[in-house]
Amino acid sequence: MSDNSHPLPTYDAVCLRSIRGVMDVFGGKWSFLVLEQLHIGTMRFSDLHKALGISTKSLTDTLRHLEENGIIKREAIPTVPVTVEYSLTEKGIAFDSVLLAMKDWGNDWLD
Repeated sequence: MSDNSHPLPTYDAVCLRSIRGVMDVFGGKWSFLVLEQLHIGTMRFSDLHKALGISTKSLTDTLRHLEENGIIKREAIPTVPVTVEYSLTEKGIAFDSVLLAMKDWGNDWLD
């Protein structure tokens, strides 16, 4: 006999399509870690690279993907050599509540 004290929520096609869309934007291996760093504040490419310890190509691909989806903005500062800084857009900042919910879930369920 099954325990129905905690029935699973029903997901409709619109809900599942939205979740798939979110995963398309944020589902990359490094996306959440980049967001975590940028929630601290604006960072240069080199600082992100050092903080995350990932390959230049992986970081470049992740940043490009997040920029194309309007989550972060890239600003090239005309110095020699050119300095590139990344920061969250309004859309990226709005994802903060999701990150906090994930943190809470992790605190409750992960060792």
